[in-house]
Amino acid sequence: MLSALALLCGAAAAKPWWMRGVESNETDFLPPDVAFRVNARVDGDVVRVRWIIADGYYLYRHKIEVKAESPDLQLTGLSLPRGISRTDPYLGTQEVYLQQVEATAGFRRFDYGAHPLQIKVTYQGCAEAGLCYLPITKVLFPESAPAASMLQTPSHPWEGIAIIGGALAFLFAGLLLRKGRRLDLPAP
Repeated sequence: MLSALALLCGAAAAKPWWMRGVESNETDFLPPDVAFRVNARVDGDVVRVRWIIADGYYLYRHKIEVKAESPDLQLTGLSLPRGISRTDPYLGTQEVYLQQVEATAGFRRFDYGAHPLQIKVTYQGCAEAGLCYLPITKVLFPESAPAASMLQTPSHPWEGIAIIGGALAFLFAGLLLRKGRRLDLPAP
């Protein structure tokens, strides 16, 4: 019984046949969208772009860019926190981010909201195991932060039911008053 269990555990930990004898394989690295997850949101007159960086990966500070993509949108002053210093064998000493980072930029719109808010982000990072990704560029549609009034919970549990009940009563009254009446339109 123990030997069967040991054999089963050994088979579960073994590499697939196509990877045997290979120390590192391209499939050992995460796809760029998994290694560096990015999203954006609007907070007042500021756009916040946040990267979640997978363990064993890092982003270069000097390779992060955020630009306006919408017509009549102007971004001002990209702000990034300090990173940590790391010596890269190809690029020398660089400032990088681990785990997560958030960039902020002020913005002004000259279209008064006629177009959806779009920004273009470009960034580049590497895996500590030795793979550096090509620069990644994405167009993001930052979402607005929910208004404080929308986050409030009803003061009484029956408040939501009362609103729905009122709307149904209004609809029912309209149907009763309309019963038997016809809408006469003038002839063309």
